[in-house]
Amino acid sequence: LSFTLFGLAAICHAICHSLAPPPVVTTICTQLSAAIHDADHDEDCFDCYRLDDGGRPIGLAKNLQLQTPHAGRKFRPSSQAQRGGRANRRRRWMSRGNRRFTEGWYYRLTLPEYGESFVFIFSIEDAGRYVKGRPSPLSLACMQLLGPGDTYLVQSDEDDTKFWGWDDALAFGCTFEWSDEDAGDAESTRGIEANVAAAMNPKEWREKVKTGFQVLPFGFQGRLDGHDGTLGGVKAGQGVSGTAYFDFAVKPLAGWGNYPPLTRYQNASDHASVLEHGGIHRQRSTAGWLASYPVFEPHWQVNMANARATGSLNWNGTVYRFEDAPFYGEKNWGGAFPTKWYWSQCNSFDDHPDLSFTAGGGIRKLPFSFLPGKRTEVLGLVGIHYNGRFYELVPWTGDSEWAVWPWGRWEFRGKCTDRRADNQFEVEIVAVTEEGVDGVPLRAPTKDRGMQYYCQDSGFGHVTLSLWGLEWDDTAQKYCRSHDKPIIDKATSQQCAVEVGGEYDGVWRVKSNMSATMKRLIRLPMVIGKIFNNDRAGN
Repeated sequence: LSFTLFGLAAICHAICHSLAPPPVVTTICTQLSAAIHDADHDEDCFDCYRLDDGGRPIGLAKNLQLQTPHAGRKFRPSSQAQRGGRANRRRRWMSRGNRRFTEGWYYRLTLPEYGESFVFIFSIEDAGRYVKGRPSPLSLACMQLLGPGDTYLVQSDEDDTKFWGWDDALAFGCTFEWSDEDAGDAESTRGIEANVAAAMNPKEWREKVKTGFQVLPFGFQGRLDGHDGTLGGVKAGQGVSGTAYFDFAVKPLAGWGNYPPLTRYQNASDHASVLEHGGIHRQRSTAGWLASYPVFEPHWQVNMANARATGSLNWNGTVYRFEDAPFYGEKNWGGAFPTKWYWSQCNSFDDHPDLSFTAGGGIRKLPFSFLPGKRTEVLGLVGIHYNGRFYELVPWTGDSEWAVWPWGRWEFRGKCTDRRADNQFEVEIVAVTEEGVDGVPLRAPTKDRGMQYYCQDSGFGHVTLSLWGLEWDDTAQKYCRSHDKPIIDKATSQQCAVEVGGEYDGVWRVKSNMSATMKRLIRLPMVIGKIFNNDRAGN
């Protein structure tokens, strides 16, 4: 009964939230367009943030038009300074108990002029969790970086109290080690203690942090002094040493929904200036509204389907400088990754600067005991952002199928045919890796063993994407390809990210199949929203 009441309350809350009109907001601080080309990107963009008495950012000063749902942290912080507040009280009320929990963030920087891409993976496991009266042995703050030629560096810390995150915006960080100069100074030490679990001014961060990372909505900073992740575990001293430093600014262009089209403007800075004048672009949950509640795990949210980054990165002594480079970001949270999955992403297409796609799917458990039969289902989705429009193919709006090899080839096909969807379309995506591109094994959180080699990635996939509009055919009584030319006709890239995870015993050929009960449940806000909108139009 208690679960039923909780479920009804959750559904009512989500429906009411989905029907509420999106706020008219202003976005991206007025100084950002100029500051983005400043290598330091410091005080110029601080109109964006609310600051404490010490001038350190503690939150956003303005709502962000393109901020997606679930941008804030999901983990329960160990630091007492971050506990409390209405959102945290709500999180405790819907608590997952004291079971295993991990939250991870994935970002990808593509540098076409160098023919390389870099991946930044940050994660926190079992923050504040106790097992039999003791801190969890799986507690870990970790930074993994994937670099040139699919090389791999990692650094971690078992002290989860060092990890902080904002509750209402995409900002988090962890200081592994403070600089020697500050550690020896009493006055500086007091400042350090106050910042163990908090954001810092970018200039202050550079002065005080020896190793660690800080991610703010418009800026990324990090210093890794770790080891080759392919030769040992995630903890210190288990591989050949390696270093990486990064410091760059980020301009979001698309979240997970419609957005101002980049192709109408001369460059990303002009696009940012348009965002400053406000507008309405409702962003969506990648996995539907149930991602707001501890129903399915792991959860998945694409936060930045497309963005631009400007700054520099030093990888083992080689410096890369970039301006308006393609950037992408997403996050996961829950007990562990699926038992089997695939994923692919690209936002650096030839001759299509305003095109980005993400495709992913896997096997997930069904938590509801009232569902008959099976306890797992196989689901996949494709999201395409192109010229300001969002083409979303999800199990509750259409049908998709895929064929994924254990390594080397990814094929996705599907049609969105739901008349209630914003667009009816057909998509075909094929990605391959050349012979000799074997990718690199990466670690992912597992249920009982913590971070383990569990997936294989590469940033050197060759991808071809085609997109067609669909029209209703009265004779065939179904949606068919429009007679117009394709919306996208074989867009290509040589820098597509590809991934397989879990155990493969051959080519994985599947048609995404969501249970009818779950389809009706997830579509409920969409259906009621259409009804309310029609009623308003009639009045």
